[in-house]
Amino acid sequence: MTPHQRPTQSGSNPAVSSVHAVSFATLLNPLWIARRLWRYRELIVQLTTREITQRYRGAYLGFLWPFLTPLCMLLIYTFVFSIVFRASWGQRNESQDLIQFAFTIFAGLIPFTIFSEVMSGAPRLILAVPNYVKKVVFPLEIFPVIILGAALFHSFLSIGILLLGVLIWQQSLSPMLVLLPLAYLPLMLWVLGLGWFLASLGVYVRDIQQSMTLLVQILFFMSPIFYPVSAVPEPFRFILYLNPLTTILDGFRRILLWQQPLSWPLWAMWSAIGLAVAVLGFVWFIKTKDGFADVI
Repeated sequence: MTPHQRPTQSGSNPAVSSVHAVSFATLLNPLWIARRLWRYRELIVQLTTREITQRYRGAYLGFLWPFLTPLCMLLIYTFVFSIVFRASWGQRNESQDLIQFAFTIFAGLIPFTIFSEVMSGAPRLILAVPNYVKKVVFPLEIFPVIILGAALFHSFLSIGILLLGVLIWQQSLSPMLVLLPLAYLPLMLWVLGLGWFLASLGVYVRDIQQSMTLLVQILFFMSPIFYPVSAVPEPFRFILYLNPLTTILDGFRRILLWQQPLSWPLWAMWSAIGLAVAVLGFVWFIKTKDGFADVI
């Protein structure tokens, strides 16, 4: 993300620099972090909107791309894995199974796409805005929030497409949709915390960008997107359960497709760990950002 003009945020500059005077114990307080980010909500919305619009500015199809891209990827993945490799989610039942398999893939791709967009983009966030680092007193910690906001926007469009397909196919929607914000919670915490870590590390270690591209590709196949956990030989299943995306993807499918509540013990565990990752990621970013100007 590369903002081309300086956004306005009235009355916030004194608060930007005050973070350096905050005690370490205060930085570890999730409520303090949330209040600080809330203070810059207008700036976050402004830059998130710019990030979204710039991506499609000048394109002939414009905002049709956020709808066309997930649909095309869904068709390709469904063809390759369900028709070519004859994969299925449970018992195969001809055309009905093919549709259900497509929906199951799509529901898993939505949260993974959020993860991949932020993880791939975070290492270059600060490097892309050197003027904000060197010349402007600016809350750099909002940049991972902005890229997460853009990824969430695209995920909402994808969910809308999925729910439309489910409504047409099943003539009804799951009442569990009211729990969808809770399905997002552990994903957002993990992505935001890792985003702060990577945004900082990307300034000091330029290889992080290439490393994350490789890691995202590995996790793409090491997460149960195209196959259920039960399809993995039992001695190796623990590897998938060590991956928080396994529970997160399962939560989205439960809410969007299977009319089931979240797996509350696993959801609570990964949400709590995600909160710790988010807090530590924020603290790491704040403690290391003073050196950005010397490196860029």
